[in-house]
Amino acid sequence: MRLRLVENPPNPYLTQHVEWLEPPPPARVEIYEEASGSLLSRNESPDLPFTWSVNPYRGCQHACAYCYARPYHEYLGLGAGTDFDTKLIVKTNAADLLRKEFRKRTWKREMVNFSGITDCYQLIEASYGITRACLEVCLEFANPVTVATKGFLVVRDADLLARLNALAGAKVCISIPFSDAETAKLIEPQAPPPARRFEAVRRLSEAGVPVSVLVAPLIPGLNDRDIPKILEQAAAAGARFASYTALRLPGSVESVFISRLREVMPLRADRVLNRLRDIRGGRLSESRFGKRMRGSGTYWESIRDLFVISRKRYGLDKNDESDPVPTRPVVDHRRANEHVQLGFDFRR
Repeated sequence: MRLRLVENPPNPYLTQHVEWLEPPPPARVEIYEEASGSLLSRNESPDLPFTWSVNPYRGCQHACAYCYARPYHEYLGLGAGTDFDTKLIVKTNAADLLRKEFRKRTWKREMVNFSGITDCYQLIEASYGITRACLEVCLEFANPVTVATKGFLVVRDADLLARLNALAGAKVCISIPFSDAETAKLIEPQAPPPARRFEAVRRLSEAGVPVSVLVAPLIPGLNDRDIPKILEQAAAAGARFASYTALRLPGSVESVFISRLREVMPLRADRVLNRLRDIRGGRLSESRFGKRMRGSGTYWESIRDLFVISRKRYGLDKNDESDPVPTRPVVDHRRANEHVQLGFDFRR
């Protein structure tokens, strides 16, 4: 792993910020173990079609410059930059906590989404196995799940996910925003290359696990032209569905993304940022529910049309939704199994 120099934007929750008086040291991976008090996180955003999520880790080694989850590290008194990539927290008692939640009489076997503010199949999962342990609990209680990841390690659990799918429902969404390995390496430096992720799609599909490909984030002027190639390869690998979301830059993510973009693509940076302003009404970011995962304007409409046409061409539109980013309706959370995650219908 090539370690970057320590670089974090100011933490808005701290009263002090340290500036280096000399070149900063390399960022080293540090792993902290914690016994968490809770595991299931409840989502109230209407933009996300699930209520409950599980995050076995905090921080993510994939180091994606655009990751919307970076500000969550600031709540811990850490930075949203290299701290998020290298200061990793492992919830060692995650499986026990999940089992405890499932044993409650109030739990109604609602779908649980794995990953939300981290990637549950990042590199340290190979050593800790927290995600697999949690999936085994889901199998034990016949609880449906979806998994969102960039990690190739998900294929290790193909057998487990196939059994869970047959029993209760288990779907995997592989995030592949770039078709070109070199570009992906610049923006997602520690994530598996696109070819490796397409291989994960193939192996999971062959194991009997339904797979969706998420082209996200779509960064106008950078990866929108990759859409047809990504969907063609996704279909060839056995994916059943495809969806997308627009780039979001909440809080400190904006400075992290711009810094990385100017560092690795100095000649393209202004063009990308101007295109991003085109789809955000002159701004770089949009925080309003219902709008933050979409764009607007002529350029965005051309991206949307390209995706819809390509998705239909390669047979990845089986969910038959006009908009690939569904808005979650208001639901009674006491009712079980009435959520749709990225085109996967869990109604029974």
